[in-house]
Amino acid sequence: MALTVVIADDEAAVRAALVDMLGEHPALSVVGVAADAEAAVRLVGEHHPGVAVIDVRIPRGGGLEAIAGIRAVSPETRIVAYSAADDRAQMSRILTAGADRYVVKGANAHHLVEAILETAEGHPRRG
Repeated sequence: MALTVVIADDEAAVRAALVDMLGEHPALSVVGVAADAEAAVRLVGEHHPGVAVIDVRIPRGGGLEAIAGIRAVSPETRIVAYSAADDRAQMSRILTAGADRYVVKGANAHHLVEAILETAEGHPRRG
């Protein structure tokens, strides 16, 4: 059975690219896509995915609110936060808030797939 994933990003082009990229991997199944924190929490509550991939700077609460909401509605869901910013202070806040992993966007597209799979297996690598 494929690992289920919810994606939250405010940019439609990024969401579409992530759906395409993750959809090509045989071990992953995207079950929901959101454009803001509130929608992400709602989708995670409905689907209880194995992993939620959350853009740190999404509207309607941002990554911190999304993480708190996801932890409340689906504590078993692992969270991979990702951002264009390689900011150590932000990374620390996000990981302290409950994300299992922090990935910098654009470094390597396949790095995100690896991060999702490793995090789902209980091998988060913080930072």
